Amino acid sequence: MAVTLTEAAARHVTRYLGRRGKGVGVRLGVKTTGCSGLAYKLEYADEVAPEDIVFEDHGVKVLVDPKSLPYIDGTELDFVREGLNEGFKFHNPREKDRCGCGESFRV
Repeated sequence: MAVTLTEAAARHVTRYLGRRGKGVGVRLGVKTTGCSGLAYKLEYADEVAPEDIVFEDHGVKVLVDPKSLPYIDGTELDFVREGLNEGFKFHNPREKDRCGCGESFRV
């Protein structure tokens, strides 16, 4: 499988990296936290680490550390606008449950 981006997510990342003036893509991973156990972490990456697994979709690199991949393999990263709010959404087929606040998930 792979980690992919929608066109909307790729456009947002490309625009942001252009304004920022540096960066190679986004780094997606998980951390232990919250009611359900895991939370997504997403940040802009300035370089590829030797251990990173690199996926590329719509011209944007998504870097994933090997420990996070089993939890997020198959995930599609989307960028959505809902009313006045906008942000990234994670569509993860491995997700079994989400906590009530929406901050953490379980696989």
